[in-house]
Amino acid sequence: MKEKLQQIQAEAVRRIQESDSLDKLNEARVAFLGKKGELTAVLKGMKDVAKEERPLVGQLVNETREAIESLLDQTKEKLEARLMEQKLREEVIDVTLPAKKAEIGHRHPNTIALEEVERIFIGMGYEVVEGPEVEYDLYNFEKLNIPANHPAKDEQDTFYINKDIVLRTQTSPVQARVMEQGKLPIRMIAPGRVFRSDEVDATHSPSFHQIEGLVVDKHITFADLKGTLEEFAKELFGPETKTKFRPHHFPFTEPSAEVDVTCFKCGGSGCRFCKGSGWIEILGCGMVHPHVLEMCGIDPEEYSGFAFGVGLERIALLKYEIDDMRLLYENDTRFLKQF
Repeated sequence: MKEKLQQIQAEAVRRIQESDSLDKLNEARVAFLGKKGELTAVLKGMKDVAKEERPLVGQLVNETREAIESLLDQTKEKLEARLMEQKLREEVIDVTLPAKKAEIGHRHPNTIALEEVERIFIGMGYEVVEGPEVEYDLYNFEKLNIPANHPAKDEQDTFYINKDIVLRTQTSPVQARVMEQGKLPIRMIAPGRVFRSDEVDATHSPSFHQIEGLVVDKHITFADLKGTLEEFAKELFGPETKTKFRPHHFPFTEPSAEVDVTCFKCGGSGCRFCKGSGWIEILGCGMVHPHVLEMCGIDPEEYSGFAFGVGLERIALLKYEIDDMRLLYENDTRFLKQF
C-alpha cells in the first residue's frame, strides 16, 4: 500500500508540475483528489485492509493528500501571479490620455414647455390628469357633442382602429372621463399625445401633443375663462402680454372663442413673426356645452364650466421662435442642445 501511495504522489507531482494553466491544474486535482480520483479510490478500498493496519494506512493516505494539496496550492498561486502579470502587460492603460467626455442629455423643448404650462396651472389650483391614447369613439366624439356623421369628424381626419375605437384626436376624452366620475368641482388640465391624419409639413404632423383644461363648478362664467387665460398668457409670454378673444365654433363649447396674444417679438407693433398683425393665435376655448354636461351626468342647471385647448408644439415653436415643427422630431442634437 505504501508503494502504491508513493506512486500516486509521484504521478501527481509530475502532473501538477507540468500544468501550465489553471485549467490543466484543475484537471490534475480532479484526477487525484476528485470523487473518482486515484487517492479517493484508495480511501474507498480501506475496508479491505486488515484492522490492525488501518491506522497506519490512513495516516499514509492523509500525508499523501496533504502533500498533493500543498503542491496544488503553491502551483495555483504561481499560475495566478503569472496570469496577472501577463494581463498587466497586455492591458496597459495610459492614464495620461484625456478621458472620454460623458454625453449627458437634457429635456426636450416640448418637455420644457409642458413643465412650464403645468407649473402655471398647478399654481392656480389645477391638477394634471392623463388618459388613454387609444380611445373609444364614444369618448372622443359622442360625449363631446360630435355625433355620427358630424362634419367635425371629417375636419379631424381620424385614425380608426375599428368603427368603435380610434387614436384620440384630442385630449378632451380625458375631460369626459373625469366629468363622468361626478367628483365636483373640477379644475384640471390634460396633456398628452394626439393623432390626426395630417400631412407632415412645417406646422402639421400626424402625431403631436395637446394640453386641454377644464373647470366645472357652480356660477362659472365667461369672465372666469377670460381671467384665467389672460393670467396664463402673462405668465407664459411676459407680464405685458395682452389677449384678444375672437368668436369661433367648437361642438363641445357654447359660446366658443379663439384666443390671440400680442406678439412677444414686436410687442404688438407688427413684424415678420406675427405677419404684421401684431397678434398671434395660441388656443381655442369656450363655455362647456350644456349637452356635454348632461351626457357626463352633470346638471347644467346647477353647474357650468369652461374648457380650453392649446397645442404643446405651438407653445414651444412660439416660445423659442422655431419656424419648423419638424425640427422637434428629427433628433438632431445640434438643434436640441440649444435648449
